[in-house]
Amino acid sequence: MKVGYVVLYVKDAEACRRFWIEQVGMVEKKRIEAGAFTIARVGFAEQPFAFELVPLEMMKDNPDGLDLATPSICFHVDDLEATHTTLVARGVKATDPGEHMGMKNFAFSDPEGRWFAVTQ
Repeated sequence: MKVGYVVLYVKDAEACRRFWIEQVGMVEKKRIEAGAFTIARVGFAEQPFAFELVPLEMMKDNPDGLDLATPSICFHVDDLEATHTTLVARGVKATDPGEHMGMKNFAFSDPEGRWFAVTQ
C-alpha cells in the first residue's frame, strides 16, 4: 500500500488550484468533471504524490459522514481484493469493494472514525 493522494475539501476549488500552481509551484496532474463540479489533482511534477481538491458543495449530502474538516488520504494498491480481505481479516471496518468515478475502490476507517480510500 502506498499513499496516492490526499483529498482536501475546499470552499473555492479554482482559487485553491491556482494557489498551489501559481504560488507554490505545483502542476495540475488530473482534472475530473463530476456533474457541475470540477475536481483538480495538483502536485509537484517530479513526485507522484498529489492533493485532490474537492469542492465542499459537492459533498453537501456526505453519505458516509466524513469529517470534511479533515483531509482524506487515498492509498493505491496492486491488488484491491487481496488488500480488502487482509484488512477485514485484521478487524478493520471497511466498505465493500466497488467502483467510484471509474476507479475500483473501497474505504476503511480508523478507531476515531476517519475514513481512508483504497484504489487500484
